[in-house]
Amino acid sequence: MKQLSLVILIFFLCVFSFAQTNDNLLIPAQNILPDTSADSKSKKYDVDTTVFAEAKDSIFFNIKEKKMFIYGSGNLKYKQTEIKSGTIEIDFENSSILAYGTKLDSLNKITDSPVLSEAGEIYQGTQMKYNFKTQQGVISFAQTEQEGSKYTGNRIKKVDKDIYFIADGVYTTCDNDSCPHYHFYSPRMKVIHKNQIVAEWIFLHFGGVPFPIPLPFAVFPIESGRRSGIIPPIFGDDATYGTYFSRFGYFWAINDYFDLNLTGDFYTRGSYRLNSLFRYAKRYEFSGNLEGSYGSFVIGEKDDPDRSETNDWRLRWNHNQTITPTMKFDARLEFLSNNRVTRNISDVNDLLRNEAISNATLFKSWDESGNSMSVSYNRRQVFQTNEVYEILPNITFTMSQKYPFRTGGSQSLLETFGFSYSGTFENRRNRKDRELKIRGGINHQLNASLSPKIGYFSFSPNFSYQERWYNKRIEKLSLPNFEGKDSIVTNDINEINFVRTFSFGISASTKLYGIFNPEMLGIKSIRHTVIPSVNYSFTPDFSTKGWGYFDYYTNLAGQQIKYNKFENEIYGGASDRESQSLNFSLSNVFEMKTQSDPTDTTSKENKIQLLNLNANIGYDFTADSLKFSDLRLNYRTQIGNVFSFNGGSTFSLYDYEGSISRVNRFLYDAGKGLLRLTNFNFSVSLTLSGEKLKSTQTQQTSRPLQESGFAQDNRNIYQGIYYMSDPDFTIPWDLSLNFYYNESRPVPTKVTKSSSISGSMNFNLTPAWKISVTGSYDLQRKEFAAPQIRISRDLHCWIMNFTWNPVGTFRGYMLEIRVKAPQLQDLKITKRDQFFEGR
Repeated sequence: MKQLSLVILIFFLCVFSFAQTNDNLLIPAQNILPDTSADSKSKKYDVDTTVFAEAKDSIFFNIKEKKMFIYGSGNLKYKQTEIKSGTIEIDFENSSILAYGTKLDSLNKITDSPVLSEAGEIYQGTQMKYNFKTQQGVISFAQTEQEGSKYTGNRIKKVDKDIYFIADGVYTTCDNDSCPHYHFYSPRMKVIHKNQIVAEWIFLHFGGVPFPIPLPFAVFPIESGRRSGIIPPIFGDDATYGTYFSRFGYFWAINDYFDLNLTGDFYTRGSYRLNSLFRYAKRYEFSGNLEGSYGSFVIGEKDDPDRSETNDWRLRWNHNQTITPTMKFDARLEFLSNNRVTRNISDVNDLLRNEAISNATLFKSWDESGNSMSVSYNRRQVFQTNEVYEILPNITFTMSQKYPFRTGGSQSLLETFGFSYSGTFENRRNRKDRELKIRGGINHQLNASLSPKIGYFSFSPNFSYQERWYNKRIEKLSLPNFEGKDSIVTNDINEINFVRTFSFGISASTKLYGIFNPEMLGIKSIRHTVIPSVNYSFTPDFSTKGWGYFDYYTNLAGQQIKYNKFENEIYGGASDRESQSLNFSLSNVFEMKTQSDPTDTTSKENKIQLLNLNANIGYDFTADSLKFSDLRLNYRTQIGNVFSFNGGSTFSLYDYEGSISRVNRFLYDAGKGLLRLTNFNFSVSLTLSGEKLKSTQTQQTSRPLQESGFAQDNRNIYQGIYYMSDPDFTIPWDLSLNFYYNESRPVPTKVTKSSSISGSMNFNLTPAWKISVTGSYDLQRKEFAAPQIRISRDLHCWIMNFTWNPVGTFRGYMLEIRVKAPQLQDLKITKRDQFFEGR
């Protein structure tokens, strides 16, 4: 018999160890090895690998009855199956195992209850029967857990490796062992391993209290990852469109690379919306999604005079692909109907935008030469005016900086010579209503420079050449209108033209350092770096007749008016005046280096940037007046991720008269000082947070993301209509504040100020209550902009979110209570009132 194999093995082990032939043998715990004798090789046994058995007390063999008894915290291992129990009885004749706990007489409690571990699954109960040949078994008063789901029952019967039957089953995702906050009860359950739980006559219990009306049957998914199935709807009532059920549809997981989501929203007053989303991904190669929707929204009854019906559609395509290591393709295209799409959008920023921007780019680079090329498409749709601006296509080739005379080692003047080139072809299409305007052109840009260094100074002479090719130019004519006055008519002339311009200049810079070493208060040194630079540039006057870039028309008064023949082209025309300018800039960088802790071998010196202060001013030699530009100051500082300060100021050297901001007279000559402030702005950001709690009774959750290979586009498209990230209860508080101030004073008597404060604040009232407040306040207009208050309650296995927009176009509230577990995300209660409806 097949069962004799293990018996023979045990017999030989017993004889070898004890040299006696009693029917009943008591031996210490040990490993049980399969028979490897020559005679046994010709037989086929049930036990085909090593069996490990151990116990704290003893292992008892009954050779005549072919049984083994393990006493005292027994542990039996066979292949992927492991049984731990106070007592384990093995019947080799029937290939069965009986395991039960040890009863304590004084306390009348059972310890060392049987635990079955098989292929990563763990089952617990008071008594267990298991057949290691058929892998079938029955567990009394058992419980187990899969993928965060827990199910228990009076009896669990395992019929094969994937299917279980449960009598008086309880299913929950709550991990409160003493009393789950909610659970589903069914007298009969069927579990398909890592797939689903099927049950009939389901009673939903809250806090131990059953809901009075049962469900005839239910299917609970316990499969991890994507899976096909019906998407249950969300029911509710809308004051404008009536009672609704939304997001009802089907999700089809086609294979590992594709899936399809089809949903619909339906309203009792005749409105509806159909949505579809097709996703695809192949790891390390490409990913993307194609999303489309069509909706019809009706306001009012059929006989109402103000009845309106709006149809809108939306198509969006996101794609990212690495074709080769040096070639990539990215696309983010969005096309919408003329109507704004505002329903079923959970992001306020998406509602407040007034345009849709699309772009697609194919990029190729050559590592050996450093050159690159891109072909792109761009589209911008303005909702208010329904204007569409397209660039179809834009082709750009860029040649990196080349040094043709460089040989390495010390560099001579000629070896510092370098040049670069870029060429762009662009075709623009601007459409408003049915009027289409098309403009195109090619632009060549060549830059050449030297970069010698003389002493402590760096010089850079440079030359720039630009050539633009156009297939059109304009012609202007002066014609009298019906009042007898000038009327300028502009016509397009189709012909090939070239606009060639150039400029050159030289720049010089150096660096000055000042170092102070206090060696106190943890400060090792402070360094001040000063970078002065001067730049001269020259551009000729290309408006003279010899260049041919300008023309004239004669008005009714007989005057000749000069105009640029290429002013309407995409790269513009040539300059109409000579330009010679000198620009000065001064950069200041203040840095600090901290001391390392001599008592800590892992301590390191830290370098902190304290302040950046930059100033620049220019002088135009060819200007007939007001030759000096404004003096501009920029300053910024940042302390870690906690505090940052940015600001800027503009000063004028010239006087003013009345409402004229600048006249050709210096302030100094007018006795009003040297500089006059014309603009001042700064912004301050502060971010603080409490230390993350190391231990808490609340659970940190987040709504589940889909497979990482799929593009998400910063939103979770399968988490319901109103997706928002869950609060982090482990951070007791955090604060983010931003203050902005701007003051414009072109003349001292005309001052315009604007200031606002914005930010967010999150704090825990208790470890389970969190309040979040976000928004901004205009200090000049004294009004709020898009404020939002959110109150969250951690209910252990549930979570409650109450979101309120108190004022504004999108005011309203939404209350949601839902299960945290991803497989039961649709078990929730939602109530809303004109939330994100775009009234």
